[in-house]
Amino acid sequence: MSLLLALAEGIIEYLKRILAAHVSNAILAATQPFYPAPVQDAQPDRPIGYGAFGVVWSVTDPRSGKRVALKKMPNVFQNLASCKRVFREIRMLSSFKHDNVLSLLDILQPTNPHFFQELYVLTELMQSDLHKIIVSPQPLTVDHVKVFVYQILRGLKYLHSANILHRDIKPGNLLVNSNCILKICDFGLARIWDSRERQNMTHEVVTQYYRAPELLMGARRYTGAVDIWSVGCIFAELLARRILFQAQGPIDQLDLIIDLLGTPTPEEMKYACEGARNHVLRAPFRVNTFHRMRQLSQHTTDDAVQLLAMMLQFDPDKRATVEQSLKHSYLDEGRMRFHSCMCSCCYTNNPGNTRIFSTDPDPMHEMPFDPKWEKELSRLSMFDLRDRMYKFVTERTPLFGTPLCINPSSAAYKNFASSSVAQASELPPSPNAWD
Repeated sequence: MSLLLALAEGIIEYLKRILAAHVSNAILAATQPFYPAPVQDAQPDRPIGYGAFGVVWSVTDPRSGKRVALKKMPNVFQNLASCKRVFREIRMLSSFKHDNVLSLLDILQPTNPHFFQELYVLTELMQSDLHKIIVSPQPLTVDHVKVFVYQILRGLKYLHSANILHRDIKPGNLLVNSNCILKICDFGLARIWDSRERQNMTHEVVTQYYRAPELLMGARRYTGAVDIWSVGCIFAELLARRILFQAQGPIDQLDLIIDLLGTPTPEEMKYACEGARNHVLRAPFRVNTFHRMRQLSQHTTDDAVQLLAMMLQFDPDKRATVEQSLKHSYLDEGRMRFHSCMCSCCYTNNPGNTRIFSTDPDPMHEMPFDPKWEKELSRLSMFDLRDRMYKFVTERTPLFGTPLCINPSSAAYKNFASSSVAQASELPPSPNAWD
């Protein structure tokens, strides 16, 4: 009898733990019995950011007790463009496995296929982003600059090797944790591209300050060089602690670039539309003043200016590739620091405390997207996409083998449910229409 009583008490205790996991004060709850992990960092669930395509909250994963980022993507099937963007983004996120690219941890499975209108995605939680660091009073040493620029390029090499153009590289999309690990995030504007040729794409980019001149001049056919330009702008911003090209509108933005690089030749404007070329040709001739970049800060060396010059070429065909940029000697110290104590590809051998370095320090994506993927995506209807997305989400194996759901009993649920994306008026202006 005592054995049965002990078993019964054990079952009761187990059920109490399950109930606590299901009816807790947290936004996330499990959909099946499990032993909850001890919470490692007791904090209330709270919003940490929002943009045009989603709302992000800091929450606790009850399965691990760790803090994670929960991204709510509402109105996924509002229109065909939104549906394609979300499907593209979750397919990309689920394929990433790299220190410097944000990857997908889990997707909450929809409870009812007939009410499948929004997605909830779990990713790693990062403490800050590069924009917040740049505008903060926190000192930035030359070592910080080198290790950050190295990580941006390392992550970008991984993306480009997967045939992915990010198209919105900016400080706010570069997440940073307390150990200075940097991860590229936000793939809402990313596209699959064929690196062997130029493809027709829209020139939409959210933030004009980091927009390459060919995009400002209306080019519809462009390459990964647009991402390299953005990295060059961020590199200069890290050195100076201010935006390199900060203008009110796209035309003024282009003029600021020409003030630094000089009036481009007709050959350097070969991808521009006629209206943009005419604007440049009508303006007074300007000489190259790139030597001014030496004055960005006391940390700006000749090596730094040389790498900046490679990245900030007006002509995208002359702009350095991500591989060429990574080979520059300016980044040698950043690479060594990253692989000495920050990366996951190298390890310390005990006993002996010897660092074993990876033979592939800047890895590429193992399974690049087929360049035809975008064409196939463009042929799908909203109903086709909805079915594919539902199948993709429901057939994934949940993290730890236990699916999660949104907990309506949470104290924060009302605020979470009502949180919405940025309004159109809150978003930066679109590129200039030259024609």
